[in-house]
Amino acid sequence: MDFKNLIAHCKEYGFIFQSSEIYDGLSAVYDYGPYGVELKNNIKNYWWKSMVQMHENIVGIDAAIFMHPKTWKASGHVDAFNDPLVDNKDSKKRYRADQLIEGYAEKIEAKNIKDIEKAKARFGDAFDEAQFRATNDRIIERQKQIDESMVRLAKAMTAGDMDDLKAMIDEYEIVCPESGSRNWTEVRQFNLMFNTQLGNIAGEEGKLYLRPETAQGIFVNFLNVQKSTRQKIPFGIAQIGKAFRNEIVARQFIFRMREFEQMEMQFFIRPGTQDEWYQYWKEARLKWHKAIGTSGDKLRFHDHAALAHYAKAAVDIEFEFPFGFKELEGIHSRGDFDLTQHQELSGKKLQYFDPELNENYVPFVVETSIGCDRMFLAMVANALVEENVPDADGQDSVRTVMKLHPALAPVKVAVLPLLKNKEELTTAATAIYDKLKLSFNCQYDEKDAIGRRYRRQDAIGTPYCVTIDFETLENGTVTIRDRDTLIQERIKIEDIRSFVQDKVALENLLA
Repeated sequence: MDFKNLIAHCKEYGFIFQSSEIYDGLSAVYDYGPYGVELKNNIKNYWWKSMVQMHENIVGIDAAIFMHPKTWKASGHVDAFNDPLVDNKDSKKRYRADQLIEGYAEKIEAKNIKDIEKAKARFGDAFDEAQFRATNDRIIERQKQIDESMVRLAKAMTAGDMDDLKAMIDEYEIVCPESGSRNWTEVRQFNLMFNTQLGNIAGEEGKLYLRPETAQGIFVNFLNVQKSTRQKIPFGIAQIGKAFRNEIVARQFIFRMREFEQMEMQFFIRPGTQDEWYQYWKEARLKWHKAIGTSGDKLRFHDHAALAHYAKAAVDIEFEFPFGFKELEGIHSRGDFDLTQHQELSGKKLQYFDPELNENYVPFVVETSIGCDRMFLAMVANALVEENVPDADGQDSVRTVMKLHPALAPVKVAVLPLLKNKEELTTAATAIYDKLKLSFNCQYDEKDAIGRRYRRQDAIGTPYCVTIDFETLENGTVTIRDRDTLIQERIKIEDIRSFVQDKVALENLLA
């Protein structure tokens, strides 16, 4: 399904709404609707249980959004948390310079893909894409352009070289997407942190920041957590929480927002073991994504060419969104940067006594960080499809279905009386619903024809529909319909709960 229809589906079926829509909305801020909040909570629950419950050496915290302003001085965010911005003088629109240059590379790659598609159509099953990329002169030349521009971009971003970013925009003849003009201002830095005031204290002394990441709440609590839980290295601290970034160029629906939610885990390790733990978490996190049914073809690793100020090594797990492969999760080898910085600025020791080595040291850290909102978007993009229904005619021959893993589905089972004007059917259906809602998030629906109700449940991703008909009144059995296979079978009323539980249990993923 294309991206425009995906966004429309999210609104129509109560997954995502534009924030403050009645006032024409607030750019890059979104609200989660009734089904959206259920799916988001299920994603968070899956992450939390797999990260904390399944590891005896990982514990969780929930740190405050507001932190002492020195926190962000120590972390480098006050001085180095910037985006390079450039304005087009004709359209009056503002853009991120790095994204404009990435767009230049993406347009070149689009030409490659077009040539590859033509060759694939010409050669059929005999076509070898890797060989074609390695031998076709035009592809090779374009790939060289892409590689050179990305290496140059990485160097400029790492060095904070605004002049070279502007030079690239000029040399690559990059135009404004809106006006088509190349009339650009100089590139300048813009800090992404929101700030506010503490109580009635004016000026710099009362300045507070909305946290741009959740990780620092973990670092400043490192010793509190280690001592109170008696953890031994290696151990991890996990957190799910809101973060805020004043994105000037927020785009692509909930992919890049100003208020978003992160699921982060900082893993504290003995210096010298960072390479093995970095590799371990790369593989573990990729496995986590595949467990919910995401195809390996839709996921890939992308090593960072430009490293953040704290990173020794960094890799993204990228997902193929409707607008291309983009970052879904980051795994970073952070060294001892954060704890050392906080130790120096606070004057408090943030060290671990290792009984095996009989010495104190500042631990190194490997981080896994995933955006909950991006994960939500990836799940919807992966699951939402239109497909033909066998043996159906007319309007009913095509259905829109969200094939989420049953453990993540917002509603686990829908209870549907065959007819709403037969009191004996609605009474029996209500009794079944009242029992099932003790175990699952259920929905009772008696409005419209049964086929239309099935389609509504398909569209929100409900894996099972239970239909109560006249045979139910005779022998105590119901029809249960599988969302994906469309197979319907009769089971006893008393077996519904165990039947559904076996299919939707989170343990299926955790195992």
